[in-house]
Amino acid sequence: MNPYIGHDSQLYGIEEHRLSGGKGDGMRLFEVNNGKGLELVISPDRNGDITRLRFKGINMSYMSPCGYVAPAYYDRTGSNWLSSFTAGFLTTCGLQAVGSPCTDEGEELPLHGSIANSPCEQAYFFEKGGELIVHTVTKDEQIFGRKLRLEREIRVSTETNEFEICDSITNTGDRVEPMEVLYHMNMGYPLLDEDSVITIPSVEVKPRDAHAADDIANWMHMEKPTAGYQERCYYHRFSDENGIAEIYQPKLHAGLRISFDASELDGFVEWKMMGVRDYVLGLECGNCYPDGRDVMRKNGMLKFLQPGEKKIYHVKVRMIED
Repeated sequence: MNPYIGHDSQLYGIEEHRLSGGKGDGMRLFEVNNGKGLELVISPDRNGDITRLRFKGINMSYMSPCGYVAPAYYDRTGSNWLSSFTAGFLTTCGLQAVGSPCTDEGEELPLHGSIANSPCEQAYFFEKGGELIVHTVTKDEQIFGRKLRLEREIRVSTETNEFEICDSITNTGDRVEPMEVLYHMNMGYPLLDEDSVITIPSVEVKPRDAHAADDIANWMHMEKPTAGYQERCYYHRFSDENGIAEIYQPKLHAGLRISFDASELDGFVEWKMMGVRDYVLGLECGNCYPDGRDVMRKNGMLKFLQPGEKKIYHVKVRMIED
């Protein structure tokens, strides 16, 4: 026990709150403070995703014009997912689909799947071994159909400015299921502006389409907000399992590094969107590319889970200072 303090929250901790008003009315929020400058807001009513990320008072993430949107407002039709795309630091895409709306083997699939708009069945937090841990369980299970379960731990160090997302995805049904996941991590102002330095030590960079190809020489260069900007996406491949992506803001002397197993999460996407108010950089590791499940099936990149099979993914995020 520390004799100088009356309550642990003087140094670090997790507090639970609820939003009042707007489309986020009633949503639960877990506010995590590690006592060393790292602050996260985790939304158990949106799959345990990370809504806000701050480091020593600096905003690191992007909040879309939608703001907080409760699951009740989600519309799975086509691309209507965008109307409830809070973005935040992390929006999880999947599990039945990632990317463009499509029809795959007779099933109509919405943009980026529905897991990010699903409330957790369980959500609680505790402290253990120098970490603040948020544990959530989200189910994508239905009668006569898909039965996938996502169990998540977000482990925030109280000793260093880093955290880890540990996901376990299980097929709880009796048939083989396709399974896609994309960790849609979104950087925003003031971490992101035209002076931000982007480092992705990939061995291959491919444009998603002709528009991205026109400017592929500048995939690592950010721009000022531009009216009418059309998004550009680049697909990165790494030489081994050491997947890394980093953004650093020289004016703030701060940044962050994302690391992951690129042999498991083999579909890394850089989403460059330099629009007015739609100003965001996505550094997104996943087990597929966002071209639609039908395309992933055709090119052999679609992953499957056998009945009872479990897949575990780890994504680490570390804050950077000079």
